[in-house]
Parts: sequence; structure tokens; C-alpha cells
Amino acid sequence: MTPKIMIILGSGSDIAIAEKSMDILDKLEIPYSLKIASAHRTPNLVREIVKQGTDAGIEVFIGIAGLAAHLPGSIAAYTPRPVIGVPVDVKSAGMDALDSIIQMPYPSPIATVGIDRADNAAILAAQFIGLHDDEVHKKVIELRKEYAQKVINSNEEIVQAIDRPFIENDFLRIKNLEISKAEIDEDAEECCKNKDAEVAIIVGRQTDMGTAKKVTAILDRLKITHDTKVVCPIRSNKKFTNYVKSMKKAKIFIGISSNSSQVTGGIVGLTARPVIGVPCTNENGDDYRLTVVSMPPGVPVATVGINNGKNAAVLAGEILSIDNPGFVQVLEKLKDKKITL
Repeated sequence: MTPKIMIILGSGSDIAIAEKSMDILDKLEIPYSLKIASAHRTPNLVREIVKQGTDAGIEVFIGIAGLAAHLPGSIAAYTPRPVIGVPVDVKSAGMDALDSIIQMPYPSPIATVGIDRADNAAILAAQFIGLHDDEVHKKVIELRKEYAQKVINSNEEIVQAIDRPFIENDFLRIKNLEISKAEIDEDAEECCKNKDAEVAIIVGRQTDMGTAKKVTAILDRLKITHDTKVVCPIRSNKKFTNYVKSMKKAKIFIGISSNSSQVTGGIVGLTARPVIGVPCTNENGDDYRLTVVSMPPGVPVATVGINNGKNAAVLAGEILSIDNPGFVQVLEKLKDKKITL
């Protein structure tokens, strides 16, 4: 059986982090391969397992590395398939590895997850595969429900066990609370210019539209249909929810935002489809990569570099290329600089 996912470790010392991915993939029953290869010490080995793995049918690569963390980028150099990067906390609280992985140049994006969050990397890989495999998609939805239920259960396991003189444990007790689903307004679809688009782009502020235009320019050249909406989940929560829920045919969501970067977090709470995050700098020059990439277990965001809308679009193309050979040919030519987009 050809595995669908290949996990590559830069060092055997990262095996404990890799086990987080393997635990999720075992649970989702997705075949995978595990290899150890160093971008610096065994570059030829990296090249061969990636190229041969791609030719054999690997659909998604997960690169796990710390320190200089060049491994995910080295993987991306040899495949048009999506590469997910997991920075490992070895020194500097993992920030050295995070910046090395997330700040990739165009056209070689790495779908970066949080530091040591190999569990989220596996979930993200499953979301990519789930776009063309309904069984995997259903399993991802069930897994997300388990994460949600764990939060709900903690109210009984933790909160109800607290005994203090002024705490009212039974006020709005969670186990008795009726929780309704977010509903779409009847006229919600009017907010979508192209409700049949494959990619939905949500921009948190008008000032971030410059980055959004970089995304749409590349998507147009890749001939990937898209729709764009400027809406903030904090200032216009109902409109935000309506838009996400109305884009029923969207395979990928791209969230673009500066400041608190609530856009990506808002999207992942409303869909089980892959979410790509593009952190932006604001008018003060502050960047927001950490508020996009550092997601809790169960709700990953495939984060690209700061203001790098072009890489977000290429990543969308790589994800869609899993079951579209036409995209593969274009992406290979783009990476080999045989064409310019």
C-alpha cells in the first residue's frame, strides 16, 4: 500500500514530536511513512525520498525540525505537493525554527503550524486529503467533535469540582445548556460575488487588501476560482458567520489579517475545510504571525509568511493539485522557474 503522507524528521531526537502526528493519523486510519533525513547532513537522502515519494503517490509531506529548521524548505524544493512544517522547540523557545520555516520565499510555501504542534500538522494533512476523500473528511469532522466535547466535559470534571463559598456551580450549568448552531440568514448568499468559488478569501481590514490582491493575482493565473470579502469577526460577527457558512462549495479558506488576527481563528471555528493564514503587518509595523500560527490542538491554520499573499495562493494550488494533475504541471514549472506568475 502506498502511504498518503510522509513524515520526515530532521533528527531522531524529534521522534517524540513525530509521535503526535502518528497518533492522529493512526486514529484517522490514514496510511503514512516515517523517515529521518537531515537537510544539512544528508541532503541527497532528502532529495531522493521526496522525489521518489512524490512519484510513488505521496500526497502530503510533513517536515519536523528544530534550530535552523531548513528541512521543510528542502522538502518543498523537490515536490509540487503541499508541505506542512512543524517547528520544534530546541532553543530560543522554538522561535528560531518557526521563523526559518514560516518565512519561505515565493513560490515555495510551507504550511506552518505552531511550535511542537505535530498533532495539528496531521489534522491539516488530513484536511488536505479530505478535499477529495469523503471518508477522511468525515473522520476529520468526528475528530473535531471530540476536541469540542473535551472542552465541554471539562466543565463537569474541573469546574463542578471546585468548592468555594461564592462560586455558583449550577448557574447556566453547561451539561444542561442548549447550544444552538450558527444559522445563515436567508439573504446571506447575496454577500458572495461568486458562491461557487473554490477558494474563499476573508480580509479582516480594508488596509490588508494589498496582500489579498497578491493572492487573487496568482489564483487568477492558476485559473482557480475565488471570492473575496472584507469582514471582521469581532466588529461584524453575524456577517462573518453568514459569509463563511454561505461559501458551501469553497474547498479552501484564506484568512488575511493584522492586529489580533481573529479572522483565521474565526474561520476554523466554522469549517472543517483547510484554512490558510496570512499574517500582515499593521500601520505601526507590528506583525502577527504568532497569533495566526499558534493555534490550539484540533484547529490548525496553515500559516505562510508575513504579508506573503503570493505564497498563500501557491499553497492553495498545491493543496488542490493532490487530485488535479494540471496544477502539478504548472507548479513544477513555476518552481523550476520555467514560467513566471
